[in-house]
Amino acid sequence: MTEEETVLLASWRPGLLMLSFVILTAACVADEREIYLVLMEGDPVAFHRGLMTTTEAGGKPDSHSEVSKAYAKKLVDSHDKILKSTLETGSYNKLYSFKHIVNGFAVHTSPSQVKKIRSAAGVKVVERDRGAKMMTSYTPHFLGLPEDVWTQEGGETNAGEGIVMGFVDTGINPFHPSFAYDPVNPFASNFSHFAGVCEEGPRFPENSCNGKIISARFFSAGAQAVATLNASMDFLSPFDAVGHGSHVASTAAGNCGVPVVVNGCYYGQASGMAPSARIAVYKAIYPSIGTLADVVAAIDQATLEGVDILTLSVGPDEPPEDTITFLSVFDIFMLSANKAGVFVVQAAGNHGPTPYSVVSYSPWAVGVAACSTDRIYTASLILGNGLKVGGVGLSGPSFGDGLYKYKLVLAKDAVKADGSFPKTPPYTEECQYPEALDPLIVQGSVVICNFSEGFYNGTSSVTAIIDTARVLGFMGFLLVANPAYGDFIAEPIPFPVPGIMIPRTSDSKIISEYYEENVRRDKRGEVTKYGGSAAICDGRIASYMGRAPIVNRFSSRGPDIIDHDRNPTDVLKPDILAPGHQIWAAWSPISVLEPILFGNNFGMLSGTSMATPHIAGVAALIKQNNPSWTPSMIASAMSTTARKCDNNGDPIMGEGSDLYSLYTATPFDFGAGLVNPSGALDPGLVFSSGYEDYINFLCSLPNTDPATIKTATGGSCNSPFSHPSDLNIPSITISGLSGSRLVRRRVKNVANKTETYLCAVQEPKGVRVELNPSWFTVAPEGSQDLEIGLNVTQNIDDFDFGEIVLTGSLNHIVRIPLSIYPVST
Repeated sequence: MTEEETVLLASWRPGLLMLSFVILTAACVADEREIYLVLMEGDPVAFHRGLMTTTEAGGKPDSHSEVSKAYAKKLVDSHDKILKSTLETGSYNKLYSFKHIVNGFAVHTSPSQVKKIRSAAGVKVVERDRGAKMMTSYTPHFLGLPEDVWTQEGGETNAGEGIVMGFVDTGINPFHPSFAYDPVNPFASNFSHFAGVCEEGPRFPENSCNGKIISARFFSAGAQAVATLNASMDFLSPFDAVGHGSHVASTAAGNCGVPVVVNGCYYGQASGMAPSARIAVYKAIYPSIGTLADVVAAIDQATLEGVDILTLSVGPDEPPEDTITFLSVFDIFMLSANKAGVFVVQAAGNHGPTPYSVVSYSPWAVGVAACSTDRIYTASLILGNGLKVGGVGLSGPSFGDGLYKYKLVLAKDAVKADGSFPKTPPYTEECQYPEALDPLIVQGSVVICNFSEGFYNGTSSVTAIIDTARVLGFMGFLLVANPAYGDFIAEPIPFPVPGIMIPRTSDSKIISEYYEENVRRDKRGEVTKYGGSAAICDGRIASYMGRAPIVNRFSSRGPDIIDHDRNPTDVLKPDILAPGHQIWAAWSPISVLEPILFGNNFGMLSGTSMATPHIAGVAALIKQNNPSWTPSMIASAMSTTARKCDNNGDPIMGEGSDLYSLYTATPFDFGAGLVNPSGALDPGLVFSSGYEDYINFLCSLPNTDPATIKTATGGSCNSPFSHPSDLNIPSITISGLSGSRLVRRRVKNVANKTETYLCAVQEPKGVRVELNPSWFTVAPEGSQDLEIGLNVTQNIDDFDFGEIVLTGSLNHIVRIPLSIYPVST
């Protein structure tokens, strides 16, 4: 029942009428159609014995033979048959058949009908579609790519060469220079392992796939089933009307050295992490809606076509309701993609800094947290008394670049006297409506707008202030913090007119006191003379002296969770940290969800969506350098070489719940640490896990039935681990250590020389850690087993953290984070 219905019912007299209404409403709601994802018994094409042949380098299934196509048709026919024989005619609409990495389908039907599917022969899993959301230039330099990595790969023109990166997102803007094909520097690689298709449609002509973009598809059956799409923005083509998909793709694989120009200002050059990688686009999120059915259909197709890296800056934004997190349909699809040899990277979520808020759960996908870089855009306001107040805003200066100052006017004092509009904050103090202000007062002035009720509840916008400023001819505007609402968070988005946001109440108080000291008011409080003045300085100049990285406030935190009740589990999440704050990258000028960026070819965005393609791009560079490495080896290389200190040599900090507060971050904030691309190319040792290991991990989870695992994944619990913490990943997390436990790991030497490693440990509080062996020598391609004994010495009331450090004689350093909750001795 909606909140509006609840309020309405509360105003009625209690009795039979209300009861009848509630029953009828519930009955209607119960039979409304929804999307359900159904997994079936029987192997999909990629994993059917007798069909799969593998390439020497990538180990990817060949699903394009005539025999494979015939088997795929057989699966589709079986889906149609079960629906036809189980459900009433006209009661459903099949949206997709999944047949490559998962055998199943998506159907739009009612809850009463889906009950019949659940009991049908051959049906393994039925899950309601939870929907999917977006997890919303300088960073190559911040991560050391031009100096340390691109030079190893033959320069930026070769970095990522031969790798296909798949992006499941909002599509792509094919006209953007970040995705242009350069005939002067033609691509050298052939892509026999990849077979994509370019689907044309509105704003996406046939020639959009140009050699840089080598495949582009769109998936809309789910979106069309549950929403009425708007033809003016929900384009049924791979075209990106939002900008998010273009931003993500260009961050990972955009061309090198593309000039970033916004509102006539040059902000430098943008480059992707792997600028020579090719792009395959799978549009599955629309401005109006995103469904999980469209997303998993895109994952299935991307894996079929042969992508090397799969980037998921979209996905479910909450844990599943009726199953453990690892066995949701979304996570099963990611497991199957991993099994097919695809490196899967996903956003950790934007629900920070609350603990237990990650939406990346499974060890077979790399979950990425977001951090800042050392780049800072500083904007400032100069008052008539010479005082300078700092703020936020990518705008040009008021005329004269600070030399000339202009009348300072508080919007409240410029409201028209006729009272022909509502006396609400958007009209009186938030500068949302030009008709509310006296143009004779505000024209040519710097106008103070207050962060008040409308901004607090999200109904007011900076875009509306800009429109008001244009219509009435402001010389500039201020959006200042309101003591009644406290400080607010401001991001430096480009303003086409001079403007600045003052997000701290301490600074807005300075401006307010100056203003009141310089106005004259009559007995009614009306201003009779404006004596204050101000100028806005250029806010578009960057400095590179900030402390970095700092884990962003919005970035979701661990520990990892196993269920909807957010019980912790023995996997470290997030996995790793990457830049995700104030990232310049390609955009779509249509920008249907961000009006302030309309007409721009670039956007500066923040979110774990922005951090994710950084890791995808680094993975492409590692894959290029080591074609035979599995997804888990690539993930391990990034994890064990990650950095835990900032640019000052101090521990990485995280933004806390209180605005502008910092605390010492932990692995539940940053995973293994900040990605270190140059180190990841030469990690020395790697931890490797495969599909059978992940099945054994699932089988070792507490209170998990082997039959449930087999039903969901098709894998059998033949050799479950003693504990989930025995999964061979480059971290150790135990959510409830009682007494003692022996944890096992195996490392492989991927260097080309024999090396001796010395083992050391920083113990978590309350835990004694013993390593066996304490040192070892391992030959190239050789392996070494490690035993880590953990003993509780003190009960504490939360997780504590430490690390194991393996220091090699040839300068390799391998770090293994420890996250332990000692519950009893």
